[in-house]
Amino acid sequence: MNLHKIIEALTKTDGVSGSELSAGNTALSLLKTYCSDAYIDNFGNVIGTFSSSDCSAHHILLDAHIDQVGFIITSVTDDGFVKVSNIGGLDMRIMPAQNVLIHGNKTIKGVIASVPPHLSNNEQKVPAVTELLIDTGYSKSELMEIITPGDRVSFDTPFMQLCGDHATAHSMDDRCGIAAILYALELLKDKSVSNNVTVLFSSQEEVGECGAETAVYNIDPDIAVAVDVSFALGHGDDPVKCGKLGKGPMIGISPTLSVDISQSLIKTAKENNIPWQSEVMNGTTGTNADRFSVSRGGIKSCTLSVPLRYMHTPSEVISIEDIRNTGKLLAKWIMGGSVC
Repeated sequence: MNLHKIIEALTKTDGVSGSELSAGNTALSLLKTYCSDAYIDNFGNVIGTFSSSDCSAHHILLDAHIDQVGFIITSVTDDGFVKVSNIGGLDMRIMPAQNVLIHGNKTIKGVIASVPPHLSNNEQKVPAVTELLIDTGYSKSELMEIITPGDRVSFDTPFMQLCGDHATAHSMDDRCGIAAILYALELLKDKSVSNNVTVLFSSQEEVGECGAETAVYNIDPDIAVAVDVSFALGHGDDPVKCGKLGKGPMIGISPTLSVDISQSLIKTAKENNIPWQSEVMNGTTGTNADRFSVSRGGIKSCTLSVPLRYMHTPSEVISIEDIRNTGKLLAKWIMGGSVC
């Protein structure tokens, strides 16, 4: 499997929360290679089964969310500028002058308006999202033939390989989690698997884990692993709060997560010489695992995170090797038979 090409394909498609169909269809076509029954449900979740013939085996859910942060159109000014609100947490300090794509009845390009330094009187004011304006070059009348309030806006920063195995794109959160799961399935496809596996590429994680909450109720697994991203150490960051790029997946440890699953993942990593890092949290995780753990009568849940720099920006950075090792750990853990 060429992970570079998989990640490039996944990040090329738009999927701002609540409008994930394009990204979902791409993920569905990739998942069908391993789960022929894969489908998209009414909530925009992509779901498929990769099962053992042993009906007494554990039923494991592997999840990564398909949606990404972005904007939603609220109105168009009389002079043809598009006004928006945010979908998901965005850093308004870096929004001016960003290239964006507006997904109306056709996709058009735009740029977020920025005041030149010559006219700003050296003011460093951070704009509110309601103050952002997108310049497309169209007039208001032309725009109203293309877009309507409620259409989504995504960042226009395509996949780019950096030095070594580092890469950047606008939606690594959480398309790299999807790539890790697909890589795990690639490793498992010719193996004897003693656990039943359902794969979920969930919708609307960035606006409250809504897709995960609806899907896990129907799937009803014994165990769930949310494969997401977490903070990778950058210049000036707190090393206590961050993992490191290239040092392997981050295994979640939290009072809201299953100690059994965390320890079994750690044990598997050690036994197979797979690099790993711990991610210690003092409460909820901010991931789909928070929904999984309290579904129905409770599901043993854990997080497995790919280290990522510059989260929720147009240029998120990851290490391809971290994605590979995340998939390898999942595959070895599932093949281990006793996962908890």
